[in-house]
Amino acid sequence: MNFGLLGKVYTDGERIVTQGEVGHCMYVIQKGKVEVFVESENCEAVLATLKPGAVFGEMALFSKEPRSASVRAKGKTRILTIDKRAFFKRVQEDPSLAFRILQKMSKRVKKLNTELIRFKTGQDL
Repeated sequence: MNFGLLGKVYTDGERIVTQGEVGHCMYVIQKGKVEVFVESENCEAVLATLKPGAVFGEMALFSKEPRSASVRAKGKTRILTIDKRAFFKRVQEDPSLAFRILQKMSKRVKKLNTELIRFKTGQDL
């Protein structure tokens, strides 16, 4: 996905997405890194660090569920926001884009399932 450098620049630690809010767009990391984390009561767990080219928040394009995690910039980061209309327009131009997004979502689910099993059994798989 090449969207140029139209994105917004976030500073280190600045929150891009907040867990629990309803999202209406997805994001593409153009430059820098982000940290995906979940919060509960007085603790926080980092789920992933994402690099340029990665997408996040894509589930918001397919459901109206609240965001399942928060995301913050790690250092200076440029992020492109893509709303539902722009996404579907792009999919009409390149249907393989939807397939690639689904592949990424599938890999994330598989990784989370593996981590859940490891957590429940206390074993490394």
